[in-house]
Amino acid sequence: MAVSRINEAGLNVNQYGNRNILINGAAQVYQRGSGAIVQSGSVYGVDKFRFSTANMDNLAGTFTQDADSPDGFGNSMKATITTAESAIASDEYAYIAQLVEAQNVQNLAYGSSAAKQVTLSFYVKSSVTGTFAVGLYKPDNTAQIHNLTYTINSASTWEYKTLTFAANTTAGGVINDDNGIGFYVNWHLASGADYKGGGSTSGWSAYANNKWADGQATDAVITTTNATFQLTGCQLEVGDTATDFEHRTFADELQKCERYYQRIVKHGDGSGGSNTILGGSAVMYSSSYLSVVVTYRTTMRSPPTLVSANSVGCFKLYRNNSNDVFDDFTQAGARSPYAIEMYNTSDVSGTAGHGGFIETVNSNAEVHLDAEL
Repeated sequence: MAVSRINEAGLNVNQYGNRNILINGAAQVYQRGSGAIVQSGSVYGVDKFRFSTANMDNLAGTFTQDADSPDGFGNSMKATITTAESAIASDEYAYIAQLVEAQNVQNLAYGSSAAKQVTLSFYVKSSVTGTFAVGLYKPDNTAQIHNLTYTINSASTWEYKTLTFAANTTAGGVINDDNGIGFYVNWHLASGADYKGGGSTSGWSAYANNKWADGQATDAVITTTNATFQLTGCQLEVGDTATDFEHRTFADELQKCERYYQRIVKHGDGSGGSNTILGGSAVMYSSSYLSVVVTYRTTMRSPPTLVSANSVGCFKLYRNNSNDVFDDFTQAGARSPYAIEMYNTSDVSGTAGHGGFIETVNSNAEVHLDAEL
């Protein structure tokens, strides 16, 4: 018999969908493929989760999807350190995060007396044991932060963790009702002295750099060659109790992810052959200007940035009983959260007004749209 759980509002949460504030928490959607960890900056692995660093000197690794996962899950996200940082300097840090859109957390009523607690639950597997910090950072209005800690007890073993964050009733706690960042959810992996010690583990407080990773006690994932760190089953929900992970269909998770990032075409996506047709009809605006308007599968958070292949001979235009092979697309000024114009003027030729269609030609052919927070 199924067991019902009652949240702090007295609702039977098992009866309701969309209680997980996080997107792609089971690491199902993986539109970009493997990301190479950088020494300063961010790289995405599975959709909506990014690996971020600052001021590293030696660090290298990958952030990928992996089939290793606990029972009831098919995938995890996995950071693998191929070159360790020799030591963590005071101005260095590393963390995994999901940025949550502000419009999606208005129900938390932050900045008011009605503010709600939230509980974060997740499965973690690390080759390194120790105490780690995980936190919420809110940049809107008064920037504020709240960190908690958890302990990995056994190396290379899946462990389940739950942490409940205090309701944010503080002045300046309001999250604007817009399509910007509501808050970060951060799993810290390393932190220099500049980014901890400020005191943010007892509740919400005004942000300062020395509160960023309060409680982080080990840097060994980042300072150990071949160290690994994996997450899956990541869920953030209203209330003081973690409920069973909300398994959404792959189609549902993909649509949620595509608000922020869409793979429009990638070589090999098509069935029945490796070449793939690009969605959107092509037209020769002039004898040397190829234009394609693409309507997105899902309305995007904001007008996106085009990410196209940067290699020789990626695409083929079929038109007027002939064809042209060309390299890539450029983003036109005409774009919105609903559609975008892409063009090529460097290596196509034809008759103005003629239409056609476009296929990928080789494995470097990709077109993506980025509207991440």
